[in-house]
Amino acid sequence: MNIIISDTEKALDRKAADEIANHIRRHPATVLGLATGGTPVGMYKELIRLHKDSDLDFSRITTFNLDEYIGIDHDHPCSYHAYMDENLFDHVNISKENINIPDGATDSPEKECESFEEKIKEVGGIDVQVLGIGHNGHIGFNEPGTPFESTTSVVELTQSTKEANSRYFDSIDDVPTHAISMGIKTIMHAKKILLIAKGEDKAEIMEKALFGPITPEVPASVLQLHPNVTVFVDKEAGSKF
Repeated sequence: MNIIISDTEKALDRKAADEIANHIRRHPATVLGLATGGTPVGMYKELIRLHKDSDLDFSRITTFNLDEYIGIDHDHPCSYHAYMDENLFDHVNISKENINIPDGATDSPEKECESFEEKIKEVGGIDVQVLGIGHNGHIGFNEPGTPFESTTSVVELTQSTKEANSRYFDSIDDVPTHAISMGIKTIMHAKKILLIAKGEDKAEIMEKALFGPITPEVPASVLQLHPNVTVFVDKEAGSKF
């Protein structure tokens, strides 16, 4: 596991974006696994800058997002479809048919999970998977207690996760109770994983995830078993290392 500690968020964002950009330049048809939330926004801005300033080419890229809320439409401002359009897709030359985000508005979430897994298999798996980490150690929406053998599935969000995400909604009552999430087993099959964490409030869980016992109670701890993980943290998030 390669751990890179940056003095500032800006430096972290650039290093993470450079890691992805260099992979894309070597492998133009890269399959990217992407995350949402506050953590990767700066990294996406850097990727947009690299696209505009140095012609970083997304035309052959395929993407799979980790998750999506159940029960809200794609055009809902708090959907992850809308998030990805706003923070990356609308600003680079990615082909819309190569974008894969779980359909939370489907009438059959279980079938959507099966279809999502099948699409990942059809493209040969994910080359580079970007992850954030929740305060309780979740990756994707895989909450504590999720079996390491889980594949893409319908998950119930914990109260702490709903509280953390309520800042994006009018109130906590508007936060969906369930989501479709890429499973831990699916994440672990990615050839390379980039884990990003920022801020002092992530320091304790990062220490547990990277150096504590490997347990489903800290879902991110499973990353200790992956052969190719690079961790990007600012000095606050890495303060307990």
